[in-house]
Amino acid sequence: QGQLVESGGGTVQPGGSLRLSCAASGSISSIYFMAWYRQAPGKERELVARIGNRGNTNYLDSVKGRFAISRDYAKNTGYLQMDSLKPEDTALYSCNAGDSRGIYWGQGTQVTVSS
Repeated sequence: QGQLVESGGGTVQPGGSLRLSCAASGSISSIYFMAWYRQAPGKERELVARIGNRGNTNYLDSVKGRFAISRDYAKNTGYLQMDSLKPEDTALYSCNAGDSRGIYWGQGTQVTVSS
């Protein structure tokens, strides 16, 4: 079975940076897309960023200019670089990816932005 494992979350002060990683393993290959979602307590899950197979990207309006999604095809890994973090970015961030076999989700990594 395929598996996505996130890492890189933690606690950072406002204005700080974090880099999240999403490593795909097992049967996952030829990934069509990778995406990051987040869910804060009491709020619905929202799409933060997505990158397609041709490198095309789209972002949640509130993170444009601050976050950057990327992929390393050789390592089958995706990244989310988060700069100028704000308290409202605090949430559980989850990786999502799809290949010809199906859609996969990671367990999530917590990001807390607090002074």
